[in-house]
Amino acid sequence: MIKKFLLSIFAILVILEEWLWDVLALAGQWFSRVLHLERFDVWLSNASPKQALLTFLIPLIIVTPFNVLAIFLLAHGAILQGVLLEIGVKLFGTLLIARIFRLVKTALLTFSWFAKIYNTISGVLHWAHDVIHQTAIYQLSLKLKAAIKIQIAALLKTFTASK
Repeated sequence: MIKKFLLSIFAILVILEEWLWDVLALAGQWFSRVLHLERFDVWLSNASPKQALLTFLIPLIIVTPFNVLAIFLLAHGAILQGVLLEIGVKLFGTLLIARIFRLVKTALLTFSWFAKIYNTISGVLHWAHDVIHQTAIYQLSLKLKAAIKIQIAALLKTFTASK
């Protein structure tokens, strides 16, 4: 019973991670187009391993002060503000890291230590996804996600047709 409960919780986290990763990847592409970062993206894709590593660390440098501020807010009783700030920072940080990692992955994997960490984490994630994908809650989430996509597509079609 405890195993089933923990698997359900884990399944929910994996589902959220998958959904958020998709949304944040699209948001990163959109921001890149809107901010005209295509040349930067090309440069980053061709960066040396040391440049790639430095660039990969920049999101951590950007979000860390906000993480500290969120903890400060939580410690001083501003629970809602602290939690909302932390959620926003996590989403923004994940968007930046995912976007940059996609562009510099090849260069980063030339570092043997990075490749070991990446392969270890990837192995654990693949195992976790294999386990979670067998759960009923995950199967239900796939149906829900498909239904939501259909509804969003219908709304967008209606919205664009009315213009």
